[in-house]
Amino acid sequence: MVAAHASSGSSESEWVVCLDKRPEERSGEDVDIIMSRLRDVKAFRRFHRGLLQQICLCGFYECLEKGIMLYRQGDIGTSWYAVLSGSLDVRVSETSSYLDAVTICTLGTGTAFGESILDNTPRHATIVTREFSELLRIEQRAFRSLWERYHQCMAGLLAPPYGVMESCAPDRMPDKENIRNNSFVSRHHNKTSFIENTLKPKPRPRWSSKVPSEKFLRAAEVLRLAILAKAPHMIRDRKYHLKTYRQCCVGIELVDWLVQQSAWVHSRAQAVGMWQALLEEGVLNHVDRDTSFQDKYVFYRFLDDEDEDAALPSEGEKRESQEELQDTLLLLSQIGPDAHMRMVLRKHPSERTADDLEIIYEELLHIKALSHLSNTVKRELVGVLRFESHAKAGAVLFSQGEEGTSWYIILKGSVNVVIYGKGVVCTLHEGDDFGKLALVNDAPRAASIVLREDHCHFLRVDKEDFNRILRDVEANTVRLKEHGQDVLVLEKCPSSSRDSSHGAASSHYKYKVMSGTPEKILEHLLEMMRMDSEFTESDSALDDFVLTHCVFMPNSQLCPVLMAHYHAQASQGSEQETLDYTLNNKRRVIRLVTQWAAVHGDHLQEDNVSLAFLENFFTVASADAARFPPLCDQLSELQRVLKHAEDASSHKKHKVLLRQFNLADEKLLKCQPIKSCDEILFKVFCYDHTYITIRVPVSASVCEVIGAMADKLGSPEDLVLVGLSSSGDKVIFKPGDVSVFSTLTINGRLFVCRRDQLDSLSPVPEQEGPSAGSLATFEWISSRDVAYHLTVYDWELFHCVHELELIYHIFGRQHLKKSTVNLDLFLRRFNEIQFWVITEVCLCSPLSKRVQLLKKFIKIAAHCKDCRNLNAFFAIIMGLSNPAVSRLSQTWEKLPGKFKKCFEEFENLMDPSRNHRAYRLTVAKLDPPVIPFMPLLIKDMTFTHDGNKTFTDSLVNFEKMRMIANTVKLVRYCRSQPFRPESPQASKSQPEVRSLVRQLSVIDNQKTLTQLSHALEPRRS
Repeated sequence: MVAAHASSGSSESEWVVCLDKRPEERSGEDVDIIMSRLRDVKAFRRFHRGLLQQICLCGFYECLEKGIMLYRQGDIGTSWYAVLSGSLDVRVSETSSYLDAVTICTLGTGTAFGESILDNTPRHATIVTREFSELLRIEQRAFRSLWERYHQCMAGLLAPPYGVMESCAPDRMPDKENIRNNSFVSRHHNKTSFIENTLKPKPRPRWSSKVPSEKFLRAAEVLRLAILAKAPHMIRDRKYHLKTYRQCCVGIELVDWLVQQSAWVHSRAQAVGMWQALLEEGVLNHVDRDTSFQDKYVFYRFLDDEDEDAALPSEGEKRESQEELQDTLLLLSQIGPDAHMRMVLRKHPSERTADDLEIIYEELLHIKALSHLSNTVKRELVGVLRFESHAKAGAVLFSQGEEGTSWYIILKGSVNVVIYGKGVVCTLHEGDDFGKLALVNDAPRAASIVLREDHCHFLRVDKEDFNRILRDVEANTVRLKEHGQDVLVLEKCPSSSRDSSHGAASSHYKYKVMSGTPEKILEHLLEMMRMDSEFTESDSALDDFVLTHCVFMPNSQLCPVLMAHYHAQASQGSEQETLDYTLNNKRRVIRLVTQWAAVHGDHLQEDNVSLAFLENFFTVASADAARFPPLCDQLSELQRVLKHAEDASSHKKHKVLLRQFNLADEKLLKCQPIKSCDEILFKVFCYDHTYITIRVPVSASVCEVIGAMADKLGSPEDLVLVGLSSSGDKVIFKPGDVSVFSTLTINGRLFVCRRDQLDSLSPVPEQEGPSAGSLATFEWISSRDVAYHLTVYDWELFHCVHELELIYHIFGRQHLKKSTVNLDLFLRRFNEIQFWVITEVCLCSPLSKRVQLLKKFIKIAAHCKDCRNLNAFFAIIMGLSNPAVSRLSQTWEKLPGKFKKCFEEFENLMDPSRNHRAYRLTVAKLDPPVIPFMPLLIKDMTFTHDGNKTFTDSLVNFEKMRMIANTVKLVRYCRSQPFRPESPQASKSQPEVRSLVRQLSVIDNQKTLTQLSHALEPRRS
C-alpha cells in the first residue's frame, strides 16, 4: 500500500532516513533533524519541545502516491496520522460496498486523523490520497502514551483549522474519520438515519480547535510571568475532591488580579472577557476543558504550565513581562468584549442569565439585518439565537435546493451567494442576513451560500424558534379597526412597574404602539397618560411623539387636534363622572402641550401658527381654571414657556451673518443659535469669478437666492445655483432647496450661471486655502490650552444644535421645509478640524518640525479626550490617519515609541468593526457633559431611517419613530449637565489661542494635500 518515492535532495531525504530508523536506534542528532522538518508544519509549531522530541522518537514516515487507499471504512485502526504535505479525501459509504462512497471533506497539510485508536472503535470513513502525500504515522501504543501526557497540546492538531477544502461543521473542524455530518446530511438528507448510526461522533472533551497565534502566546506568557513576579501563590498545585490539579489558578482570583492591574479594566465582566479571549485561543485552559471562563472557584492552567518540565522564569523574563504588561492588558481590553459576547452566545439559551440576555440585546440593536424589527421581537430573538463559526473560506453553509432549517445573520466575515447556472450573484457582509425566505415560504433554498473568507461568525435562528416568534408576535398584536381598516396596532409586552401605593415591584403587561394613524396614536397616548406620577413609560412614548410628530403630523395639523381633545366631553355617565372625565382630559392635554412647547423652545418664535395656538390655548385653559382649580398648578409652567416665547418674539432682532459663516470677529464671541429668520450677507460668484453680495434669510430657498440676483443678472428663468468645492466638484441645487449656505464644504462657494456655462465653472483662488502653515505661532502654544479652547468652541456649537434639527436632517429638511443650519455648522466643524491637522502637517517642510507637529496633535487629542470632547478627538485622529499624513513614513519612523503607542490606542477607539463597538463601550462609561462623535450619531439615525419604512400600510411606523427618538435623547443626555471645563492659567497667549482655534485656515482639497505630501516625502522606488 505504501508507494516508494525518492526525495529530491540529500537534505530533504536526511530526515526521512532518520524516521526510517527503529525508534531505539535514533540518536539525539536524528531527533534534531526530524524536529527541524516538523517545525515547517504550522500545526506543530505550538508544541512544546518535549512533546516534539517524543514524536520524533516514535513517529514513522510514509509517502503515498495519488489514489492510494490508506484504510477502509470499518477497519480496526492501528495508527494515528498527521499530514506533512499533500492532501487526502475523506469518503463515507452507506453500504459495505466502496463504490457508493461520497467525499465529504478533504484533509490538507497540518491536519491529523485516526484518533479512533484511543478507544478501538472501527474507522468511520475511508481515506484516499488526493495527490502525492507525506504522512507522519504513530502506532497505537505510542500514541496513547503521548495522549495521556500531552493531550492539551495535541488537541489543536486533532481538530485543526488547516487544510479543509470543502464543507465543514460549525465552530470547529470535523473529527476527521469521526466526521460531524452537517455537510453530508445537508446534501443527502435522505441518508440521515445512516449518518446518525454510523457517523455519530464519539463523546470527547470540548476544547479550542485553534492553534494560538504568536500574539496570544506572548500575551499569556506576559500575564503568567507577571503573576509569578507579583503574586506567585496564585499558581500552585490545588486539591479538590481528593484529586490534585497541578500548577493551577482560580478563576475568581484571576479576575481579582486583573481588575487591580490597570485602568483599562473597568469591571469584572470586562476581565472575564479578557480571560475568555485567552481561553478561546488555547493559551489558558480549564482543567476539565470547559470552554467558558467563569468568575468562580474554578481551576485554570496556563499553556506553559501544562508541561511538567517547564522551567521557572528568570528575573530578566519577569522584568521584561512587567514592561509589556500594560500593552498586553490594552490589547486584551480591546478584544475581550467580543470574546465575552461569543462566550455568552455559545451558551445554550436556557443557560443564559439576565445579564447575558442584556449583552446580546445591546448587540442586536446595531445589526443592520434586524433594524426593521421591533424591540419586542429583538428581545424574543435574544432567547433563541445560537452562535456558529466556520474556519475556512470555501466551506458550503448550505446548498441550493436543500430544505431551509435556519436563518443566518453575519456577525463577522462575508459569504458569496451562488445560483446554479449563474455563479456568484452577490456578496453578503457583516450585518447582512440570509436564509429567511426559505423559512417564511417553507420552500427549498433558492441559492447556495459559500464562505468567502476564513473564520466567519454567524448568529443562527432555527426554523422552530423562528416560527414560534412569528406566532407569538401575531398572538400579542392587537389591531383596532374603523370601517374595516386598521387605525391602530398595539403590541402586548411585559412591563415591570412600581405600585404607587406600596412601592412594590409588580409584573404586568402593557400595550405599546407599533403603528397607527397620527390621530389614533395621539388619542391612545393621551388615554394612557397617568397624572398621579412624574414619569411613566407612556410619558416616554409621548416624548417620542413630541420629538418626531413633524414627520407625520406637522404643527398645522397637530394644533387643531389638540384643541379638539381639550374640549372633548364624556358621551355618557353621571354628572360627577362627566366632570371627572372632563378634568382629567384637560389635565392630560395641558401636560402634553406643555411638553410640546418645552421641546420646541425657541422654534416656536419662528412658527406663527404654533405661537398663536399656544396663546389661544393658554387663554382657554386659564378661563377653565376658575371651574377646575386643579388646572392652576399646571398652567404656571405653561405660562412660563409662553412668556419666554412671546418676549423673544416681541424683541426679535435678525442677526446679520457675514460671508461663509466664518464670522470673522463674530466668531470670537460666544456662539448663539442661528435662526431661520436670521439674515446672511453672502458672496455669490459668476462663471467669470466676479461676484454679487446678497442679503437674504438663512432659510431662503434657491428660487429666492436667484431672485435676489435677478436685478443684476437679468431673467432668473435660465439660471441655476451651484455649490462648487475647492476640488471642482459641483452640486446643482434644486429650486425648492432651502438653507443651502450651510451645506457647502469648508472652502466651498456658491456660483450662479446659465446651464450652458456649467462646464466652464472653476474654483476661485480664495478656495485654495493657505500656502503656509501656522507652525511659527502654533508650536509655542500649550497643547492643553489648544484642547481647552477647541472644546469650549465645540461645546458652543454643539449646544446651539436643536434636537429637532436632527429629525429634520434625517427625514430631509427639503421635504419638511426646515433649516438645520446649526447642525450643519457643527458637522462641518468636524471636517474643519480634520483638514486643519492634515494642512498643518503637509505645509511643514522640516522633518524635525513635522515630528514635533505629530507629537503635538497626539497630545491635543489626548487632552480633548480627557475633556470628553470626542468630536474633536476623532477629528484629530482621523486627520492623522488620512493617507496624506499616514504615508509620511520618514516622519512616523522618528516619532518616539510612547507617542506611537498612544496613537495606536486612539486608532483602536476608531475601529469601525462591530458597529464601532470600541467607541460605544468608551462612551458608555462617560458621564455628561459629553461632546459626542456626531457623525456616528447621524449614521445611527440614518441606519434606522433607511432600514425601516416611515409608513406601513398607510399607518405611521411608530416603532421607527421610537428608535429615532432614542438617538435624539442620547444628544439630550450628553447636554444634561452644564459644561464647566477647568480654565487654563491666565496668560497673554490665551486670546491668540482662542482666535486660532475659532478661525482655522485649511486646505480641503484631498488631491492638493496628497501632492504636498509627496513633495515632502517622494514615493520610494
